[in-house]
Amino acid sequence: MPQHVQGVIAPGRNEPVRVETIVIPDPGPGEAVVKIQACGVCHTDLHYKQGAINDEFPFLLGHEAAGIVESVGEGVTEVEPGDYVILNWRAVCGQCCACRRGRPWYCFATHNAKQKMTLLDGTELSPALGIGAFAEKTLVAAGQCTKVDPAVAPEVAGLLGCGVMAGIGAAINTGNVGRGDTVAVIGCGGVGDAAIVGSRLAGAAKIIAVDIDDRKLAKAKEMGATHTVNSRTADAVESIRELTGGFGADVVIEAVGRPETYEQAFYARDLAGTVVLVGVPSPEMRLDLPLLDVFGRGGALKSSWYGDCLPSRDFPMLIDLHQQGRIDLAAFVTETVGLGDVEKAFARMHEGDVLRSVVVL
Repeated sequence: MPQHVQGVIAPGRNEPVRVETIVIPDPGPGEAVVKIQACGVCHTDLHYKQGAINDEFPFLLGHEAAGIVESVGEGVTEVEPGDYVILNWRAVCGQCCACRRGRPWYCFATHNAKQKMTLLDGTELSPALGIGAFAEKTLVAAGQCTKVDPAVAPEVAGLLGCGVMAGIGAAINTGNVGRGDTVAVIGCGGVGDAAIVGSRLAGAAKIIAVDIDDRKLAKAKEMGATHTVNSRTADAVESIRELTGGFGADVVIEAVGRPETYEQAFYARDLAGTVVLVGVPSPEMRLDLPLLDVFGRGGALKSSWYGDCLPSRDFPMLIDLHQQGRIDLAAFVTETVGLGDVEKAFARMHEGDVLRSVVVL
């Protein structure tokens, strides 16, 4: 029998979000209903609200979440009612070329629930990243549920569902940061700080944090940066080169998603270094680099989509590392808020006041 729950929707481009009654259908084949316990307020949700992802309004926002599986549909074997799970937007298909080649983190045929959640009047909702977790309950594909140790608080565990995983994965999966490497991270929000944590975990010798906000740079130092550069007052490229003996960093992680910061990353890397783009650009952005400069430098230019993660592999591993005290996921949580506070959380995010606001239900 369909359930009525409270959830946060974005009704139209740049309109304030609001709490509405959401209709959750019973799970069909391959689907699960999850009772949400906590969901992080991510920049991607703000992009949805702004219409920067697509215009399939209204959106049911929220995707960086943890909760309890309430019910499952026919044929579901991955999880069962009562399981404590982190939701992911990378439920790999197992059948595409990437999956068959043993590289499921590149799967682009990922599963979502086939049924639609709606408003009371029947208006179909587009769940953010196929999840829609700013709600008391949500309907997802069962493969979007990754079972983890319930000893970790949901406001902490849920952050692996997007931003923290994206940043850590950008360092350890995409950038292949190794012991003794020099790393520069441009943009020290939640994803950038997670890239710093991932670089430290991988054994980087020098981690240079770059931002225009001294508050963020101070936090980056707490998260493991060895050096900081305020690029509002200093040239980022020259500063990174000076800190790396004139060579540039082995890996530069761009966590902003803008052409100007990507160009900084490109020129701040060593000749054989790697640039990792994990910041999300908007559709109208364009990049202009001299092709000769691209040709004349070795290394690699990579994009990191969800930190090239495989949730079934990476989520439990990172939860284990958190429990061992080797990474501190709780350090990313600045505040906890309610469903009715999401619009205020977006404003605080825009002002740079928080690393992560987390909605707790």
